[in-house]
Amino acid sequence: MERRSSRSGPRGADAPAEGPVEGMASGTTVPRGTQTLRTVAIERRFDAVPERVLRCWSDPDELMRWFPVRVDGSLAVGARTTLVWPREQVWWEVTDFVTPSRFAFRWPWDADEALVTQVTVALQAEGSGTRLLLTDGPFPIDRPGGLDAWAEALEGWGEALTLLRGYVDFAVDLRDRP
Repeated sequence: MERRSSRSGPRGADAPAEGPVEGMASGTTVPRGTQTLRTVAIERRFDAVPERVLRCWSDPDELMRWFPVRVDGSLAVGARTTLVWPREQVWWEVTDFVTPSRFAFRWPWDADEALVTQVTVALQAEGSGTRLLLTDGPFPIDRPGGLDAWAEALEGWGEALTLLRGYVDFAVDLRDRP
C-alpha cells in the first residue's frame, strides 16, 4: 500500500444529534454526536496456514514480495524499520510479535508524525487456511488530515490485503510496475 496523499470500517454509532459542533482545535465542523475516533477493521481469509501468512509480515524478504520494494532494518519487536516504495518511504516500529497469531506495529500517517496509528494483524487457523483481521487506528476525523488518513487507510489496506492474497495463495506479484 503505497500511500498517495501528503501522508496523511467505521466503528460505533454515527447518529448525529441536532446541529454541528466544532472539532477539537481544528475548526472542523462535525455533526453533534459523531464518533470522532475511527478504526479500520478488515477481515480476509487465506488458503495458507497462519505461520505462512505471519511470515509475510515478519520476514523482510517475504514482506518485500508483496508490500514495499525494500525494507531497511529489522522487523524485531522494538525495532524501527524503514519501508521503501518507488515514491515514498515510511518508518514502522514493531510493537508485538506472537507466533503464529499476531504481528503489530506503529507508523505515521503524515510528514510531521502528528498522526501515528497502531496496526494489528491477528491470525487464526480456520480449516486448512487462515482468518486474518487487520485493524489500524485510531484516526481522529475531527482533526486536520484525520478523515483523509482514515479514508486512505480503508482503501490502502484493502488493496494491500489483495496483494498479500495474490502472493500467499497464488504466488503472483500484483503490484503495479513503474
